[in-house]
Amino acid sequence: MRTLRVQATLREVSPLVTRMVDVPDAVSLDELHDVLQVALGWTDSHLHYFDTGSVRYSSPFEDWDDDDVDERGVRLALLPPRFVYAYDFGDGWEHDIEVVGTGGAEPGCVDGEGNCPPEDCGGPQGYAELLKVLATPRHPDHAHMREWVGDALRPFDLAATDRKVRAVVGEVPESVRLLLETVGAGVKLTPGGRLPRVTLRAMQQHRPSWYPLDRPASIEEDLLPLTVLHDILRRVGLLRLAKGVLQPTKAAGDDGQAVRRLRSWFVTGSFDLIVAERAAALLVAQGPMSVDDLAAAVLPLLGHAWRRGDEPITARDVRGELWRIGHQLEALDMVVDAGRLWQPGPSILSVLPGVALLADLV
Repeated sequence: MRTLRVQATLREVSPLVTRMVDVPDAVSLDELHDVLQVALGWTDSHLHYFDTGSVRYSSPFEDWDDDDVDERGVRLALLPPRFVYAYDFGDGWEHDIEVVGTGGAEPGCVDGEGNCPPEDCGGPQGYAELLKVLATPRHPDHAHMREWVGDALRPFDLAATDRKVRAVVGEVPESVRLLLETVGAGVKLTPGGRLPRVTLRAMQQHRPSWYPLDRPASIEEDLLPLTVLHDILRRVGLLRLAKGVLQPTKAAGDDGQAVRRLRSWFVTGSFDLIVAERAAALLVAQGPMSVDDLAAAVLPLLGHAWRRGDEPITARDVRGELWRIGHQLEALDMVVDAGRLWQPGPSILSVLPGVALLADLV
């Protein structure tokens, strides 16, 4: 994958906070925002924009400025080599962004220094005052501010940050690669529009947990996650059907495009995406959980905006949503065995960009 090396430096902050990250050369600004959040250590709790001096790009929101340009789908390569990334309009954090050249063979964080300030500490001036209080044990606010900060001022960890950046950039799940490779140059579907038996049994060899019975599968519906995966890949444009023959699309051969299309399966801001990200983050942070325990843990992470009619949603509503999306997450290798006990899957961090960020917070 070809990459660009990007340096981000937080303005008006001492000690210096800077990060050097390699991102795909086809990265869009909304994807760059996700990378910068995990690279710097922010929590994506506030609004943001990119400012080139002549154009301001942002993500549409309720009071969106009509003069702004929608950042979604705008490639970094179209911007000048230097611009500003602003985050949290209240605290007013501004970052100088510079595209310094070609990056390495893979995306990741290659260098950096300085702790990220805590969220909601009052911007550069508030952060300077916070550091002064923390450095003065006899200050009357020292104990209170130390408790408020908690572990939010953890030292910058290059290896951990690199892993998070790679996760946010994303990776094609092994289950997706397996199905694309099994389909190969094309397979003829059954008269009912299902995968032929040779294909589903090849997939069963790689994912035996997808069929709980100890015998070869006969029809596609025997492997329910495979049925879901088949549907997902066709709907997002990684598989196409022509004259009864199913074959990979051109986009399936580009990892960046494949990841982007898989992520489009979950609609931005939708309830299923919010639940999926929080459930996956909890599994990363706490390990295997029952569906009931997972629903109870996800509920307080949703906030108060979600309601069923006039009533706030309950753990039962969340549990129902988990059952609904469980086979989707299993199909994408995010969870293993979407039965009563969910376990983290090999791609739990690399499909949805919000999971790597939320895993630390929960």
